[in-house]
Formats: sequence, structure tokens, C-alpha cells
Amino acid sequence: MTAAPSENFTLETLLAVRHWSDKLVSLRLSRPASFRFIPGQFARLGLPQGSGKLWRAYSMVSAPWDDYLEFFSILVPDGQFTSHLKTMQAGDTLLLDNKANGFFTAERLPDAQQLWLLATGTGLAPYLSILQQPELWQRFAHIVLVHGVREAGDLAYQAEIAALSRHPLWAEHGHKLIYLPVVTRHAPAGMLDARIPSLIEDGRLAAAAGLTPSPEHSRFMVCGNPQMVASTFASLVKQGYSLSRLKSPGQIVLENGW
Repeated sequence: MTAAPSENFTLETLLAVRHWSDKLVSLRLSRPASFRFIPGQFARLGLPQGSGKLWRAYSMVSAPWDDYLEFFSILVPDGQFTSHLKTMQAGDTLLLDNKANGFFTAERLPDAQQLWLLATGTGLAPYLSILQQPELWQRFAHIVLVHGVREAGDLAYQAEIAALSRHPLWAEHGHKLIYLPVVTRHAPAGMLDARIPSLIEDGRLAAAAGLTPSPEHSRFMVCGNPQMVASTFASLVKQGYSLSRLKSPGQIVLENGW
């Protein structure tokens, strides 16, 4: 639907809803032809509320060339916004802000040997879009996707992650992707089972990837629970890494997942 000249949003239709569990849902939304974004950015989704509107920000899961927009959300019990999402079905509508926002993009990091994508929960979302940039697969020799959750049933998008390595646009580089799921409660045998900052500090994460990270050769993107983001950043700083800034490129970019 085209927005009126005075409006900064459109009314979009839910094309599909996928419930991964009673706590996690993916929403596939129609996409206006004029909507543009850089993988890693987020959009604001809205619902009418009385005489106003209720807005929440969600990172895009979809590729920048897809003709739809996909989002990954946690369903907060009695959440003001997500309580509505829990019952939504294909054909329902949501408001979409016209402009994508955010600076959590791989372009902020200088080229290197290793790219580490660290996520907890729905912090996985921006990486699924970032990993659909053909140029990303050429910039790094190793790409490590780490997804930390509480329970194994929360490991969403596993089939889609496996398919990334076979995508025809970058299949020759598909071997570079290392996927490391982390489950902190009742982890399946052989799976990493501690918080990401702890796995960094004790070396288990690096060992599982078969790599030796260093500030010279490694870049980190960190997205998810704010406590995890802060603790991971502190762990990396102790090892000599620094935040990447516009005028001073470093090795780390951060994004709170909610």
C-alpha cells in the first residue's frame, strides 16, 4: 500500500507467520517497492493504539533483494506489542515505517581473516540478512556464526543456515561458514553449553571453531541480550580488541537485540 504524502509509514500485509516455539515467531510482510535497507539494519513495525500508534524495532532477516520483509521476534508474556503478534495470521496487517535505520552493518569492519557473528536469541536476525551479501563471503576467509539460546528448541533457522553455504551466488565460498549453536540448559551431547562471554574467556569457542582469534586477524559483531553484549564486549576488550568507530576503525560492532 502506498503511503499518503504526509505519512511516513505504509500499511503492509502479513504473508506468512511461523511459530518456532511458544516464545519465538517469524513474520513475513509485504514489502513496498520503495523500501531499501542495508543488511543489519532494522525497521519499525507498528500497530494502531487508541488515537496513536505503538511502534517496535526489528532487524530484517530477509535479503535486500527479496520482495518481502521478514522479522524474528520473541513473544513476551503480556507484552504490549508482542501479545498482538502472538495471535496474528497471514492476511493481517502491520504498519511499516518508511525508513530503515541502524549502523549494525559489516561495512563498519575492516577486512580480515575471521568474522565472528555472535548472537543470543532473536539477535540472530540481522546475521541472516548480513550473510546474504555476496561480497561478505569474499572479504573473510572464515565466517563463524554463533547462536546462543537457553533450550535446544529455541535454535531457529537451522535449515536456512545450512542452506546458506550452498547458495549459488557464493557457493564457491560456502566452506567458510562455521555454525556453532550454544545451548545453556540441557545441551545436546557435544554442543557448547555455556554463556558466550565465558566461552570466549576460557577458549572453548575458538577451539570449537578451530581458529585462533587475534585483534590483527579477527572481527566481531555482537547482537542479543544487552547483558550478553556488555559482557562479551568487556571480554574482548580485555583481549585487546576495540570498538569500531567511523573515524577509528576497530574490531567490534555491537547491537542490543531488544
